[in-house]
Amino acid sequence: MARTLSRAFEDALAAAGGSQSVWLVLLQLKINPGATQRDLAEALELREATMTHHLSGMERDGLITRRRDPANRRVHQIELTDDGEQAFHRLRKAAGEFDERLRHGIEPERLTELGDTLALLVANVRHEANH
Repeated sequence: MARTLSRAFEDALAAAGGSQSVWLVLLQLKINPGATQRDLAEALELREATMTHHLSGMERDGLITRRRDPANRRVHQIELTDDGEQAFHRLRKAAGEFDERLRHGIEPERLTELGDTLALLVANVRHEANH
């Protein structure tokens, strides 16, 4: 079931000219403008090498720019380009429409209960990982 939902979301983003990985990076850059590659990798729970791969493709596509931090030349700060801003808005619209379709007919109380249950599952996994 999770694979079906993930595939449907990926298809919705593809129809808007993007992908889940592009959407997540763009979203993080809107939340944290000028984030570093390391910041993005940590926020998205990716290895830095994987993040570099994603960013290289996005830079090639004109969605982001990477520039060296003047205070630390080893650090790249990432910024959205105008095309990146436009892509963000397109993908935000697609994600919002997908979310509405996904939640259609489900009472808010049930969604709240589901969120609480999922949070408990995550907490249980984290607890296991720490013991």
